[in-house]
Amino acid sequence: MAALTQIVGADKLLSDAASLAHYGRDWTRAHEPRPAIIALPSSIEQVQAIVRVANEHGVALVPSGGRTGLSGGAVAANGEIVVAFDRMNKILSFDATDRQVVCQPGVVTEQLQNFAEEHQLFYPVDFASSGSSQIGGNVATNAGGIKVIKYGLTRDWVVGMKVVTGDGTLLDLNKGLIKNATGYDLRHLFIGSEGTLGFIVELTMKLAAPPKDPTVLVLAVDTMESAMHVLQTFQARLPLMAFEFFSEKALRHVIAEKGLQRPCETAGDFYALIEFENLTEQTMDQAMEAFEFCVEQGWALDGTISQNSSQARDLWRLREDISETISRFTPYKNDISVKVSQVPAFLRDVDAIVTQQYPDFEIIWFGHIGDGNVHLNILKPEGLDKAVFFKQCAEVSLDIFASVQRFGGSISAEHGVGLLKKPFLAYSRSAEEIAYMKAMKKLFDPQGIMNPGKIFDAGAQ
Repeated sequence: MAALTQIVGADKLLSDAASLAHYGRDWTRAHEPRPAIIALPSSIEQVQAIVRVANEHGVALVPSGGRTGLSGGAVAANGEIVVAFDRMNKILSFDATDRQVVCQPGVVTEQLQNFAEEHQLFYPVDFASSGSSQIGGNVATNAGGIKVIKYGLTRDWVVGMKVVTGDGTLLDLNKGLIKNATGYDLRHLFIGSEGTLGFIVELTMKLAAPPKDPTVLVLAVDTMESAMHVLQTFQARLPLMAFEFFSEKALRHVIAEKGLQRPCETAGDFYALIEFENLTEQTMDQAMEAFEFCVEQGWALDGTISQNSSQARDLWRLREDISETISRFTPYKNDISVKVSQVPAFLRDVDAIVTQQYPDFEIIWFGHIGDGNVHLNILKPEGLDKAVFFKQCAEVSLDIFASVQRFGGSISAEHGVGLLKKPFLAYSRSAEEIAYMKAMKKLFDPQGIMNPGKIFDAGAQ
């Protein structure tokens, strides 16, 4: 398209088959990518110009960041123009007094983490894809990760943003202010909107003081109820940075694939991973007191604690390497959440649903139990056709999401809705809520060109 060539240059428009496949999808494989072309802008002005051209020609746009999403939110399957933010990857400014960084959306999460560390600060939003996910995509999906119990979601670290809306208008929201009581905070509409209201083109992120001597403790437990007792016991004695869990089945896959050591001699059906700041000798005493109490009560079967940062990293790998390890089994993933207190009953309910309908399917559980977010992974049996497998999983998902609804939970805790969760949105959102979301979509994107078909079909009632 000649207009796009004038905007970004011919060498920044990609149309070869490899590029279309690479930029037209995320980590999901349920939809085949079929974008028309890939545009790689380098400035806000270029993004605005692309949006205006798309409006003029009635062409849809799909944003592309690190492409690590798990809901199909960045999939271009219908001849869209993909707007990839790889070239908008600079940290623009830093203010040590405010502890704020202004960056472009293509900055990789790990890049921001490393920048913060160089300035003796800390960017706490962290997950397995931090080496490739981009900040713009994290904000667009309100990414969570492994330290939400202490630091919150991505939303909690965004103090300003610039957004190009569906008609090419540039909005400059909040401008780094900590306190700003001047009406609607539009910033929070765009956080988690998956590019359906506008494209994030600049972000102001706040940083924190670095944690002191993060220490990791892994406990083997026999039931999820025991894990809940462990959580309550530790929370009553010391502030926690993370409280994760994973199943024995998940651990076996990681050990076999990665050659890691078992965390403790006694195996449990589940494992709780606890991280805390080892501030003083008293902190360690409190942690050991909590551990011993859990053992005495029969909630913890065994455990191990890191003695240095290297051991802490190895223990974290038992949890963080699960997704990569099971990826070869083409897992069907569900990222769901309920209130923390309801996790044990919810897991039992979902386990029974899947096992009853498909007893040959292996279920892998892990997640952020400290904030009620659990990841259900159903592994594809060897020899079963992928299309058949995904069809069967989609069918059982109806019962799983009905369970989510009964528990008052969310069908997508941190991965967004995208294409994969779109048919099930009504299990977590009322008809009235969805109607208001569609009205906001129409307001910010009048012609419906911004990542259409994601979250909901805007034209459907």
